[in-house]
Amino acid sequence: MLLRFLGKNTNHGGSPTLWATDHGYAVQGWKVDGHPNQVEIPHPLLGFLEPGTCLGSLLHDTGHGTFILSGKPITDPEALAQMNIPDHEASVEVPIAQEIRPDATTAR
Repeated sequence: MLLRFLGKNTNHGGSPTLWATDHGYAVQGWKVDGHPNQVEIPHPLLGFLEPGTCLGSLLHDTGHGTFILSGKPITDPEALAQMNIPDHEASVEVPIAQEIRPDATTAR
């Protein structure tokens, strides 16, 4: 899996990070107990998405400044070594989706 660093949102030792992969986005966030395919990330991490794209996963707003999202757990040893993930975090891969805004104009 190829990784390209896009951005990080750190606060008090946390390191949620966003990466582009050859298949989508790798999202590194806090583990969600009992859900190995989910991570919790701070809202500002989404500011590092590539222009015109969004995460191809539903986001659940926790109501305290974070989202929980689901994806495919990353198991590639080389990718995990590059990510340097602390024990309290995990990483999942989600598809890249096209951003479609309600205020977008339709091409004519």
